[in-house]
Amino acid sequence: MKVISYLQTVPAKNTKPQKEQLLRDFVTGVCAAGDQGEVYSGRTIVPSDVNVIQGWVYDKTHSPHLALRKQLIDSHIPTVCADANLFLYHNTVNPWGYLRYSFNGIFPTTGNYCDSIIDPDRWISIQKNTGIKLEPYKNTGNHILIMAQRNGGWSMKGTNILDWLEQTIFALQQYTDRPIIIRGHPGDKRAKEYLDKNCRLYTYKNVSISPSNKPLERDLLGAWAVINHNSSAAVGPAIKGYNIFLTDANDSQCKEVANTNLNQIETPNQFDRHRWCQRISMSHWNFEELRSGQCWKHMREFI
Repeated sequence: MKVISYLQTVPAKNTKPQKEQLLRDFVTGVCAAGDQGEVYSGRTIVPSDVNVIQGWVYDKTHSPHLALRKQLIDSHIPTVCADANLFLYHNTVNPWGYLRYSFNGIFPTTGNYCDSIIDPDRWISIQKNTGIKLEPYKNTGNHILIMAQRNGGWSMKGTNILDWLEQTIFALQQYTDRPIIIRGHPGDKRAKEYLDKNCRLYTYKNVSISPSNKPLERDLLGAWAVINHNSSAAVGPAIKGYNIFLTDANDSQCKEVANTNLNQIETPNQFDRHRWCQRISMSHWNFEELRSGQCWKHMREFI
């Protein structure tokens, strides 16, 4: 089997060495497993059985690296994509180099995360390496934390973040009088601007906006529940034992451990999170596991 890693799918102004490293290490692992692997620096598509890219595509594909990603995805050749580590909340430095790998998509409804076969040792290994622990459900707490996503981000599917926040607050306040704290997306440079003191969200009683420099742990402390749309931001709170509610569960990696009806905010369902942790572990591999071929040997079975 021939596997090609495309270096040109990395942005030209990339400042993160791991984006190229994963492409090179993946090919090393392919060769270690006995298949043919090649790191390719061109922009044309060459014959292969599997392609490997860094990242995914967005609505706007005018940048050369995005245009190449789209061409490769549209070629109908199985395409491995590397995406963000769901466990990054625990250590943003990510010293082990864990990333998330899937075929042909980054949403649960479109991508194959090769997680239908569970090896319990993967979750054990990730816990040992990272220090992450699955915490018991917290059945206390007072406020509700709404974790906003990036305004204009592809995961919001065209919905304006202020509109989503307003709709979510309005729905919540039909069923609870708990204080609501809004946390802007830390990577959204404009969040401080549209969540300022003149923001229309302040017209709702019992609603406050967290300072942009406040750590997530501070906002979570004493929370009863966490609300999110569909992003990986809910993974950390779910593992930490907070009640999770999603407004777009189908496209979230937390679907199986999240509530979806805000009318249950005072009586949330609780789930088997251990099995869920085992499942999402199956798509996470570190650089050493890429180089050894352990990742490829697993993913190869799903082609």
